[in-house]
Parts: sequence; C-alpha cells; structure tokens
Amino acid sequence: MTTTTLAKRAAPPHVTTRIERADADAVARLGRYTAATIHEAQGRRGALSSRIKPIDRDSSFIGSAFTVVCAPRDNLMLQVAIHFAQPGDVLIVSAAGLADAGTFGDVLGNAAKAKGIAAVVTDSGVRDTQELRALGLPVFSGSVSIRGTVKETLGYINQPLVFGDEIINPGDVVKGDADGVVVVRRDEVDEVAALSQARDDAEAGLIELYKAGRTTIDLCNLHDVLRAKGITTDLDDQDPDQGLGARP
Repeated sequence: MTTTTLAKRAAPPHVTTRIERADADAVARLGRYTAATIHEAQGRRGALSSRIKPIDRDSSFIGSAFTVVCAPRDNLMLQVAIHFAQPGDVLIVSAAGLADAGTFGDVLGNAAKAKGIAAVVTDSGVRDTQELRALGLPVFSGSVSIRGTVKETLGYINQPLVFGDEIINPGDVVKGDADGVVVVRRDEVDEVAALSQARDDAEAGLIELYKAGRTTIDLCNLHDVLRAKGITTDLDDQDPDQGLGARP
C-alpha cells in the first residue's frame, strides 16, 4: 500500500455533519452577556480579530460554530454548509481572509434565514448589505465587496480551523454584537456564563459607586501604582496628595 493511499484514507470527509453542540439552555444563558464581557470573564480569551465587523451594528447573535473552509473568491462550500447546518448554528466561513470578494449576499442570506441559521461570520467580504440588514440575519465580515465569486473548489466543513486569530472547533459557542465576536469552548459555556454574571454584577456596583462620588483612582486602586511610577502634577507644591485624593 502506497503512502499516497494511506494519506487519502486518513483525510477527513469534506462534509462532517455529526458534531457535538453545547446545551441549548446553557447557550441561552451565555447569550445574555456582551461579547466584551464574555471575553473579559474568560480571562481575556477568545476575541476574534477586530477586522471582523457587523454589517448592522444593532445585530447580535449566539450559537454553535459550524465551520466552513472556502477557497478564496469561491463560495461552493458555503452553499453546501447552508444545506447541512441546523437551526441555531453560526456559519464560520474561512476564505483565506480575501477582502475583495462578495462571498455572501442576499440570495444566500435568504437561504440561511429560511434554514434558521443564527448568523454568518466570514473573514472574507459580503455584498447586498442593505438587503441583508433588512432581512435581519446577523452577518459579520472582514469587508464589503461587490466582486463576484465562483463555485468550483471543495473544502472542509466542521473541521477545527484558525479564524480571526483564534482556534474555533465545530460546536464551540460563538457570540457576536456591535463590539465584536468571541468564541467559548463548548465544555466551558456554563462556567463562562457564571463568570460573566459575576463580572456584570461587579461592574454594576462600580457604576453606582461612581454615581455616589467615588473616583477612578480610588476605586481602581491607582494611588500606589501612580506614585511608584513617579507621576507629577501641577498641584505637587500645594497638595501632598497631588490632586489624586487621599488613599481610602
């Protein structure tokens, strides 16, 4: 048996349909929090590249990652993915980050919406953005481009991939909103939801303290930090606290 034959046998199928998804209730709990809160709560992990932005800043989504690899300026596997995806899935479409290509538009948008797909996220370009906004399907992309694509090249569906500078596994949970997109490992969803709630509670408490007159230097414990760095102000000659306020 040749090495070539072994390699062919070892390769995954182009389309993998059976993936594990997080519990729907756990996904819904995580969806209460913003992408930024989730990113911070899980130790500043999971944030996708800031190049990937929503075409409608009022849109948001959460769902299980359904990963797709397309050749540049080729959306064949995206069309295949829409066929196989389940309601609530988020299509994560890697197309080599080619900005100058309209990989996804309103026709496929309607197909995805009818299938119940939660969102489409691509590192390539999209077009028909006015129609997509009216459709109400969350679409996040690396660019907007009117250049057309072909349907020629096979790729892989539901294999781990590097996307937006992060590793995304099929079934990981993806949250997107006006500020960006974050990925959470499938087996960490419950823990990250709890950490996100704790962060929201802590920030709400800080906001109330600011409203009550406390200061950023006070609440962020910056007195010793700033003095250790040698901060100076034009109040040094008249105020022993340099205008920073007394340490609480």
